[in-house]
Amino acid sequence: MILRMPPRIKVLEAAGAIADGRVEVVDDKRARVTSSEGDRVYTVYVDLARREAYSNDNGTIYRGYIGYPIIAFLMKKGVIYYDEKVGKALEGIPWRRLNEKYKKYALVEEEVKKHASTKGVQPQQLEAFTRKVLSQLSTLRLRRLQQPPFKPIENTTKQ
Repeated sequence: MILRMPPRIKVLEAAGAIADGRVEVVDDKRARVTSSEGDRVYTVYVDLARREAYSNDNGTIYRGYIGYPIIAFLMKKGVIYYDEKVGKALEGIPWRRLNEKYKKYALVEEEVKKHASTKGVQPQQLEAFTRKVLSQLSTLRLRRLQQPPFKPIENTTKQ
């Protein structure tokens, strides 16, 4: 199954994960990405030569789109665009709490834009960043693996 394009907000969430230092590259194809609340660690695998990807985040597994942990890993590797100024403006955002509070990604995005503007990044800059990343993601045509082709990284949920 080819992974679908993610909701726009996931691009911003990925940039925030990098700025927060929550993306740990294990090797050329694997990473660990810690959730914004620090209570989950996602296992990520991407093989660009085979156009295969895996992540145990909800968006990738249950909704069939490229989840933010995969996007963050691709940004960290330099495969897709990352803007450090945008990332810094998204630092420290409690993504899960906002998602649970507002229940709609469009409302979360509005809150995130307000937050970023207080740090000097205007909504149109976030829009341009998001468009560029989504355009690059669309060319990858990643196929979702049902499980990683290696033993999963232990302790994917912190106690």
